[in-house]
Amino acid sequence: MGAAIHGRRSLWGGEGLNPTELAHRVIGLVEEKQAEDIVLLDLRQVSLIADYFVICSAATKRQSQALLDTLREEIKKEGVQPLHTEGETDGGWLLIDYADVIVHIFSPEQRAFYQLEELWQHAPMVVKIQ
Repeated sequence: MGAAIHGRRSLWGGEGLNPTELAHRVIGLVEEKQAEDIVLLDLRQVSLIADYFVICSAATKRQSQALLDTLREEIKKEGVQPLHTEGETDGGWLLIDYADVIVHIFSPEQRAFYQLEELWQHAPMVVKIQ
């Protein structure tokens, strides 16, 4: 896994979810909670930061918090804890770092401002749900 290669603590030890499964589990959970413009980028060939970025938008602060809470609770059931979480719903950008998978939850305004998909345009887009 990419995370193990570059010194970050990989959360995949052969049991539970591997990075690809974790990324797809995250996609399913944010889709269930009606996140918008969901994108999964495969970073394995373009960066050592992580294997995958999941990027999605939440229409309201309340939805952002619901997405964050759901991911924390449901992914924990899979035996995976985030390394850390950054941001506040008021700031329009939440980040959940699962080492191999990094989840970005944006307000539409902040997503348009930061344009992560443009920044990581060389990373293959694995999933796009609008």
